[in-house]
Amino acid sequence: MLDDSDVADALGYHDVTKAGLPVGKVFAKTDLQAGSSVSATLSHELCEMLGDPDINLIAFVETGPHAGMYAYETADPVEADDLGLRIDGVLLSDFVYPSYFESFRKTGPFDWCGHVKKPLQILPGGYQSIYVPGKGWTQVTAQGHALKYAMLPKLGSRRERRRRAKELWISSTAETA
Repeated sequence: MLDDSDVADALGYHDVTKAGLPVGKVFAKTDLQAGSSVSATLSHELCEMLGDPDINLIAFVETGPHAGMYAYETADPVEADDLGLRIDGVLLSDFVYPSYFESFRKTGPFDWCGHVKKPLQILPGGYQSIYVPGKGWTQVTAQGHALKYAMLPKLGSRRERRRRAKELWISSTAETA
């Protein structure tokens, strides 16, 4: 937990350290100034760190309007604070289950709060990072909802490198003992 964001418009993010360990940052003052919930941002980042601590998992979706490789970001499709759930007065982020990434599923549940009605559904205020071969990484929002700058990952982070075209990827350097 820190006061001020170290990335423009970021309320929080998760990444891995140079040692390869998961790390999450939540910016309480920035969160409050944006009118967002610190507890929702914190639980969002924690859910994603638990779901994919190395930030390297994808789900391959072969058919549909957004066929491609979906980043295994468990809280992004249901990111909006108003989709969360209060427990003892504390707002927590909604998150999707593994069934969300299984396009063959006909019934859920697909998310913790029960908002998602079908696999791969992106709710208003949420988004999904998808890699399309030949096109690269894109971020898709609910139909009719614009991508917010705050949805973009920290420059140089694994999430940001994942969204760039392969020829623009930054190589990681190994730590020496």
